[in-house]
Amino acid sequence: MKKFGLAWQILFGLVVGIAVGAIFYGNPTIETYLKPLGDVFIRLIKMIVIPIVISSIVVGVAGVGDTKKLGKLGGKTILYFEIITTIALILGLLFANIFQPGSGIKMDVLQKTDITKYVDTTHQVGSHGFADTFVNIVPSNLFESLAKGDMLAIIFFSVMFGLGVAAIGEKGKPVLTFFHGVSEAMFSMTNQIMKFAPLGVFALIGVTVSKFGIQSLIPLSKLIILVYVAMIFFIVVVLGIVARIVGINIFHLFRVLKDEILLAYSTASSETVLPKLIEKMQKLGCSKAVTSFVIPTGYSFNLDGSTLYQAIAALFIAQLYGIHMPISAQITLLLTLMVTSKGIAGVPGVSFVVLLATLGAVGIPAEGLAFIAGVDRIMDMARTVVNVFGNSLAAIVMSKWEKEYDKDKETAYLKELNIIPSK
Repeated sequence: MKKFGLAWQILFGLVVGIAVGAIFYGNPTIETYLKPLGDVFIRLIKMIVIPIVISSIVVGVAGVGDTKKLGKLGGKTILYFEIITTIALILGLLFANIFQPGSGIKMDVLQKTDITKYVDTTHQVGSHGFADTFVNIVPSNLFESLAKGDMLAIIFFSVMFGLGVAAIGEKGKPVLTFFHGVSEAMFSMTNQIMKFAPLGVFALIGVTVSKFGIQSLIPLSKLIILVYVAMIFFIVVVLGIVARIVGINIFHLFRVLKDEILLAYSTASSETVLPKLIEKMQKLGCSKAVTSFVIPTGYSFNLDGSTLYQAIAALFIAQLYGIHMPISAQITLLLTLMVTSKGIAGVPGVSFVVLLATLGAVGIPAEGLAFIAGVDRIMDMARTVVNVFGNSLAAIVMSKWEKEYDKDKETAYLKELNIIPSK
C-alpha cells in the first residue's frame, strides 16, 4: 500500500467497509469484530488533540505576546464566524423552502429510530444562551475541563498561560522551548497515527452500513441528496467567494486538504483531522499564532456544515408533519439556532441535541427526529467536511486580515504538492 497516498488508502478502506457492511447487513456479529478497530482509531486521535491544542496555542500566543493584539484577533474571528454561520443558516432555510424535502413522504414508510440517548443530553442545551457560553469558557477546574475535553475552557487557559509566559520574558523561555518540543512531538505522533486511518475508516463505515443497510436510505433519499447539494453549494459558492476575496483558489485548498477531507468524511469526526489541519495551514503560509487560535475556536463557533444541516432538518420535520412555517416562525428558528449552535461542540450527537432543544421552541414535534436518526450518520459525514473546510479557510482569512500570511510559503508548498507547476 506504500505506493498509494493516504487519500487512496482511506478511499480503499471506505469502499471495502461499505461492501463488508452491506454483505453482513443485520448481522450483529460483524460489529463485535469491527467496532473495537474504529474505537481505537478515534481514541488515538482524541488522545493527541488536547496536547496539540495546548502546546500550539501557548507557543503561538507567547509569540504574539500582546494582549491588545490577541483581543483584536479574537473579536475579528468571532465576527467572521458569526457572519459565515448566519449565511449557512439562511442558505439551509432557502434550500428547504425551495425543494420541500419533507413534502409528500408518508410517515409509515420511514424507519423510526430510538433517540433517547440524545434526549438525555438535551437539558444541557435547553436554556443555552450567549451568557452561558461565555461563562463556561472560563474553567473553574482546569483538570476537570481536560478530562471532559471542554475545548473552549482549554483554549481560554492556554491563551492566558501563553500571555503569562510572554510577560515574564527571559524566565519564560525554557517553558516556551518545552511547549515547542511538545508541539513537534505531537505532530510526529499524528503522522504515525494517520497510518492506521484506512483501517479505522474501514471499521467505522462497516459498522454503520451493517446496522442501517443501504435500503434504509431510499425513503429519505430526497433529504440526503438535498443536504449534499446544499453542502457542495456552500463550499463552492459561499466559501469560494470568500476565498476569492482573500486571493485563494478554493480548488487548490481542496487539493491541499484532500487527505483530511476524506478522513473527516469517512469518520464523521472533525477531531480526527484537527492536528493535521493546524500543521497544513501553517505550511500553507498562515501565522502560527493565528492558526493555533482560530482552528480550535472554530470547532466550537464555526460549525458551518452543522448549522446548514440543522436549518434543513428542522424544516424537513415541519414539512413531514404538514406544519406550515410562516416567515416569522422561520426567523425565530434562525435566531434560536444562532444561539443554541454555539459553544457546545463537546456534547455527543451535537446536531441532534441542538435540534431537540430548538424544535420545541418553534412548535415542531421533536419526535420527528427519530425518523432521520437512522440516516443521520450519512449526512453527518457531509457536514463534517464543511466544518473542516470552513475552519481551514477561516485560518487563511484571519491570517490575511492580520497581515500575517506568507504568500511565498504558500507558493512553495503548492509546488511541493504538485498543485501548481514548478518553474
